Parts: sequence; C-alpha cells; structure tokens
Amino acid sequence: MTEVLFYHLEQQPLDRVLPNLLEKTLERGWKAVVRSGNEERLEALDTALWTYRDDSFLPHGTKKDGSGEMQPVYLTTGDETPNGAGVVFLVDGAELEIFEGFERVVHLFDGHDTDALELARRQWKAAREAGCAVTYWQQNAQGRWEKKA
Repeated sequence: MTEVLFYHLEQQPLDRVLPNLLEKTLERGWKAVVRSGNEERLEALDTALWTYRDDSFLPHGTKKDGSGEMQPVYLTTGDETPNGAGVVFLVDGAELEIFEGFERVVHLFDGHDTDALELARRQWKAAREAGCAVTYWQQNAQGRWEKKA
C-alpha cells in the first residue's frame, strides 16, 4: 500500500523544508523524484539543492543533465521517473493520478495559499479513494512537524 503524506508548510518555505526531507529519504537508501508544477520552481530547486548548506549538497539532476537513471534525486515537471524512485515529492501544483509504483508520495503545500490548500484537499480525497494510507503533518510554532491526521 502506498503511503501518502501531506506537509502543510506554514513556518518555513519549501526550499528550506524539501532538502531535509530529501536527505532523510536518501539516508534510508531510497531514490526520489521531485515533480514541480512549473519550470521556474524546478530551476530554483535545482540551484537550492546544490547550495542549501555550506558543508553539503544533495546529489540530483534534471532532464537537461542527462543520465536520469543515475540520479538519486531527479527533478522534473513531467510524469517521468527515470531513476526508478520509490518516493515522489509533489510541489507547486504537481499532481499524481496513479499511486501504484511508489512506496511514498509526499505533497508539500503552502498553508498561506488558498489555491494550494484546495488542491491538497482534492489530492487527500483522491489518495483516500485509491486506498492509500494517508497522513497529514503541520508545523508548530517551533517549526517541528506534528501529525494531525
């Protein structure tokens, strides 16, 4: 059964939260694909993953880089998963219609954006109807994640 997690971003922006989640994914020995709803965000994430910390970077690539099958983290605006990732991160309006083939689906959405909230609600319903195990996480005032549902 696919596990679907919803992360409601309120205290920190995506470019601060995503690298930490990707690090945890790689530490578990999993590969990931990050699907963005737009090209501008994809380019910004590409840059951010190389520079988010002075002492580290996250190995990743895009279609422009080639060798997608070799990338531990693959960034895209499309449906492709050339690295065989078991985890998909959906950001900025990216959606997933078929949950099969992934161990984990992670939706990251801006809690201050009404359109993003509405999309998350629709995606929650679709995941539940597909029989996925669904959880909802929200940041508290200290920036820590609390499971709410």
